[in-house]
Amino acid sequence: MSDGQRSPTSGQIVVSGLTKQYRNVRAVNNLSFTVEPGRVTGFLGPNGAGKTTTLRMLLNLVTPTSGTATIGGQRYADLVEPLRHVGAVLEASSAHKGRTGINHLRVLCAAAGLPRQRADEALALVGLTPAAKRKFKGYSLGMKQRLGIAAAMLGDPRVLVLDEPANGLDPEGIRWMRGLLKGLAHEGRTVLVSSHLLSEMQLLADDVVIIAAGHLVRQGPVDQVIGSMTQGVRVRVRTPQAEALVAALKSQNATVDGDGQGALLVAGVDAATVGRVALGAGVELHELTTERPDLEGVFLELTAGKAGIR
Repeated sequence: MSDGQRSPTSGQIVVSGLTKQYRNVRAVNNLSFTVEPGRVTGFLGPNGAGKTTTLRMLLNLVTPTSGTATIGGQRYADLVEPLRHVGAVLEASSAHKGRTGINHLRVLCAAAGLPRQRADEALALVGLTPAAKRKFKGYSLGMKQRLGIAAAMLGDPRVLVLDEPANGLDPEGIRWMRGLLKGLAHEGRTVLVSSHLLSEMQLLADDVVIIAAGHLVRQGPVDQVIGSMTQGVRVRVRTPQAEALVAALKSQNATVDGDGQGALLVAGVDAATVGRVALGAGVELHELTTERPDLEGVFLELTAGKAGIR
């Protein structure tokens, strides 16, 4: 496919002022964010935050109350041959239980006017070639997830929108998924992934969009979002002279707590200061480590107490 044919979806996903009201429930409230090509963006939020509703509005499966959601400057509904531009998986693949995996994809190819061989190529991409002739009813949940991604890739799209794609995958499958999505982003594709697996998202995503109660809470590169939570940085210290060190640190207005396993957790000063204070007090150190918050800790802090809008 030529670059000219790709141009409608070669740019950003842009969500601007998006709102969805269901009678007395506002599922999404004036939400705005961008998703850049060439990067994996994690879309995160507690249950009821409005993630799935947002993705459905992006794909024109739900009509917004107000605001816009565009892909390369166009609504999904306005794209010509949308499967050639956007691949989406909002739930585990659904197919006729008596149809084989390869035949399921061939039917989709025929319906979309895609070459028949794309079914074989997409099945190979997700590692399901050995199960090509197995019936869908015999597929595990993880295999169904892979088949759904294969279906999304049939049109060789430049944009991927995936809702909880790792559901049902074992650790090896999750690692495979990570490699696949990173590789697709490296090719310049736009990859938007919703997930509750925060430790995996820290490994997978370049950027994150965090929402709660339908609002944007934080957006940015993963490292910057984590690094912005400086109040979560602590210094772990082990010493046989704990009482002397605690007294010396408190004179520096540091906060010191125990971790219940013999170490001290120090907040309010950095590791260099702890080392300098220990040296001045003649305290022997066995461990001196800076602990920074991870994505899970940042997520929980940013979304604490923020339930869905009612």
